[in-house]
Amino acid sequence: MSSTTAVAGKNYLTDPKGIGSWIYTLDHKRIGLLYLVSVLFFFLVGGIFALLVRLELWSPGQTVMSADTYNKAFTYHGTMMVFMVIIPMIPAAIGNFVLPLMLGAKDVAFPRLNLLSYYIFMAGALLGVGTLFFKGVDTGWTFYTPYSTKTGSAAAMMVMAAFVMGFSSILTGLNFITTIHKLRAPGQGWTKLPLMCWALYATSLLQLLATPVLALTLCLMAMERVFNIGIFDPALGGDPVLFQHFFWFYSHPAVYIMVLPAMGVINEVIPVFSQKPIFGYKAMALAVFGIAAVAFIVWGHHMFTSGQSATAGFIFSLITMFVAIPTGIKMFSWLATMYKGTLRFQAPMLYAYAFLFVFLIGGLTGVVLATMAADIHLHDTYFVVAHFHYVMVGGTLMGFMAGIHYWWPKMFGKMYSEGAAKLAWFFVFMGFNVTFFPQFIAGSQGMPRRYYDYVAEFTIWNQVSTVGSWMIGVGFVISAIYLMASLVGGRKASDNPWQALGLEWQTSSPPPTENFLVDPVVTHGPYDYDKVAA
Repeated sequence: MSSTTAVAGKNYLTDPKGIGSWIYTLDHKRIGLLYLVSVLFFFLVGGIFALLVRLELWSPGQTVMSADTYNKAFTYHGTMMVFMVIIPMIPAAIGNFVLPLMLGAKDVAFPRLNLLSYYIFMAGALLGVGTLFFKGVDTGWTFYTPYSTKTGSAAAMMVMAAFVMGFSSILTGLNFITTIHKLRAPGQGWTKLPLMCWALYATSLLQLLATPVLALTLCLMAMERVFNIGIFDPALGGDPVLFQHFFWFYSHPAVYIMVLPAMGVINEVIPVFSQKPIFGYKAMALAVFGIAAVAFIVWGHHMFTSGQSATAGFIFSLITMFVAIPTGIKMFSWLATMYKGTLRFQAPMLYAYAFLFVFLIGGLTGVVLATMAADIHLHDTYFVVAHFHYVMVGGTLMGFMAGIHYWWPKMFGKMYSEGAAKLAWFFVFMGFNVTFFPQFIAGSQGMPRRYYDYVAEFTIWNQVSTVGSWMIGVGFVISAIYLMASLVGGRKASDNPWQALGLEWQTSSPPPTENFLVDPVVTHGPYDYDKVAA
């Protein structure tokens, strides 16, 4: 970590200059922006695949692509969105930028490891995208065996891509945990830590503990495929259900690797735009660890129809219900924070409202799916597709949009058009619900997921869903236009445009290369709006 003093008037965007200064940078802010640009590129590509899938499902029979092409399209949509977008979207992109600033630190604990994490992520992501030129992949993002070990597609190459990207998650998690432990500003005890930092801490623990399980699972699958070793293939003496146990032991915690950082963003946005202290700070901090702990012991609820015993199914069902307790604590605390607050309906807060709405629907339908009798009927239907999109995609995406609008002035020193942001929010929020809520209805009536074709009775629900996907696309196009326009002609942002109390708002916008010209000393909590004038 550099020990030089930041020079007034210079910031991380302009000093130093040149493309090489970005390629070899150790500045956490620049690395966060590199992640952001990369994630948004993969989001664009994955989104295009989603639009193609929805277009194909406009009507029964072939619409725009063959069945084989459809299988590849939804595989790339799912794989890109999970491994290249939703998992790194908030922790690696936004978290890398704001975490040291929120701690009053000059950088993360291991700047070189941080840069290495980004290049590992890019190496894995490019390896995954490269499968498009080697017959493609048609397994779905879950890579279920034995099909994934027998298909003629480039499944082994995609599996190794996910294996490589896992190391990036592990190293980032290790870096964040060390940073939070060792680099907090003087006076910033654990009870004065922003809740975003608590969320990133819990997420990092999940990354460290769960990701190696996925890495080993994918490595075993690749070995079986390449060397014909019997691990998961029953024809070779293996057990395909064992793959599901290993995969979901990681992939259910992965849901919270995606959602917990989004909750952290909402924890920051709601108090600022309510100008009130967060309700139940300690309970909110403990709740993220409660959610993370339960996430490790509920993987079996993905496997109610796999033949596991009724006793095991009952236990997994019961434990799954318990996740509602810490989640409910957070939901009620957010509502209590807003109660009688000075609410401001600006873009970050609108996306926070959207998060509360879609996550509530996702959570309530999760309780339905956790009930074994209901899950037997709804398993592998579009009801499940709608549920996990409301939780994973809706929750993470609304949290990301809240965060990017909230910290955009700090990142670039520019204000975006508030009117355009509200218009985009309308299209994204309404489009999301128009897309996925009809899938609850179609799924409850029996429409199976992943299918290329369907019976005519489901046509109306698929057409409404497809129109909704176009609305989402319009919303993100508008967002891209006004955010990029703000970089060129946007009004200059003040150091603290939202009247927030966090340390990141006590430095210039954009920050100097070393974050703070004078090392900050914490004298109050980040949510003490009843004690301190912002």
